[in-house]
Amino acid sequence: MSRIGKKPILIPEGVEVQISGQNIVISGPKGELKRKVLPEVKPELKDGKIFLSILQETKKAKSFWGLERSLLQNMVTGVSQGFEKQLEIRGIGYRARVEEKNLILEVGFSHPVEIKTPEDIQFSVKENIITVSGADKEKVGQFAAKIRRVRPPDPYKGKGIRYLGEEIKLKPGKKAVGTGT
Repeated sequence: MSRIGKKPILIPEGVEVQISGQNIVISGPKGELKRKVLPEVKPELKDGKIFLSILQETKKAKSFWGLERSLLQNMVTGVSQGFEKQLEIRGIGYRARVEEKNLILEVGFSHPVEIKTPEDIQFSVKENIITVSGADKEKVGQFAAKIRRVRPPDPYKGKGIRYLGEEIKLKPGKKAVGTGT
């Protein structure tokens, strides 16, 4: 049995949950998220909490029970508090700016790279830090990864776009290898 799947999901103040069959709509101050739960798992709303139970004791149902609970918990957290990822730009002449809800990156290419923003994602640029925020954890992480993929950190100098606090292990250059006498 799933220890995670057994835990109820607490619904905070200001968050509304509507369950109709396998469809769940969760709305709050940060937005509204919808999800269709797998048919093996049954969601129920009791006393301001969401409970999940499995309909049949199959291996598939047991394996998805905890996953569905975690995804629903992320939805509740997203509409009440939101999620945020921060990226850092390192390199001389590397910069980012916002133009008409699009992100413009100048990261050493001959041309600036323009990234179109999804409708439910917000971001801001302050100095060399890009902050991506939104209600859907998956979309926030995917958009942050898309930004990082434009210029991942260089393994020799460390230039590029990285997550804030990410440590890059730098490789030694030619001089550090040795002369081999």
